[in-house]
Amino acid sequence: MTTLDLSPMETLVGIGLLIAVFAIWHSSLRMARRTAEAAHAGSRMVSLTGRVLVTAAVIVAVQWLVIHHSRETGLLLAVLAAPALITAFALVRALTVTTEDRHHRRTRQRR
Repeated sequence: MTTLDLSPMETLVGIGLLIAVFAIWHSSLRMARRTAEAAHAGSRMVSLTGRVLVTAAVIVAVQWLVIHHSRETGLLLAVLAAPALITAFALVRALTVTTEDRHHRRTRQRR
């Protein structure tokens, strides 16, 4: 067996290399996490768009049926006014939101 003789400089270089490898590994994990969060946010937007389109199609179909088959003024007014009120509520609420949707890191803090 041979013994391992390292000079202080070689030891420092080895420790420096280990720290550099750990730093690169850690930063790649952070970048992967950010990429995953961005992809998740994008998929949320696509999901929301699909739900909006399906809901709009249902509303239009119901309105078309009532307008085409009914001549009652009250029913016609209700079918046209209800989606308008819901849409106005959703738009006002969406346009007045001032907070950002961010995920905060979990921190161990005493409360």
